[in-house]
Amino acid sequence: MLVALTGIGLSAAAGLNAYVPFLVVALLARLTDVVHLPDALTWMESWWAIGVGAVLLLTDVVLDKVPLVDTVNDAVQTVIRPATGGVVFAATAAAEDLEGSTWVQDHPWVAVAAGVVVAALVHAGKATARPVVNAATGGVGGPVVSTVEDGMSVGLSLVAVFLPVLVVVVLALLVWAFVVVLRRRRRRGDAVAPRRRPPAGPRPAS
Repeated sequence: MLVALTGIGLSAAAGLNAYVPFLVVALLARLTDVVHLPDALTWMESWWAIGVGAVLLLTDVVLDKVPLVDTVNDAVQTVIRPATGGVVFAATAAAEDLEGSTWVQDHPWVAVAAGVVVAALVHAGKATARPVVNAATGGVGGPVVSTVEDGMSVGLSLVAVFLPVLVVVVLALLVWAFVVVLRRRRRRGDAVAPRRRPPAGPRPAS
């Protein structure tokens, strides 16, 4: 169970920021013995892959702080974030342990598919909530929310590797935050909706 949570947590982090969990896994594999990459993914710990990931992370962090541009960036990331989720799920010890089962050995795409689905769901929530935040705050709240998301991606990545049992708690907080944003959007829509006037009754006789 814990090893599966590692992969799920990293994939969820990729849904918020594709490059954070990638770099966390790559650097831990390169500099420590905490993460051991499968042979097919050892390229992740090369310095060129880490360097490219760092440049892409910096670019994403900047673009995601600019109102309207962040929406375009989310559209571009619709493919990148789920794909990265699949890669980091397959790259961790979680995927390696899961492949110990005969069924998973016969279906090696399972780990990748699981990561893609988890990352896609989180990305969908992020991409849906951001325009709501921008509209409600005149664009001021976007950079703040983006910074929080980046921090959550870093924290979730580290939690997934070192304290995977807490992944459930962090994911529950993400779901709660998404629900809160949607509720505020609905309330705001109800507040600006034109109110219907009650039908005029018969006038009293003079």
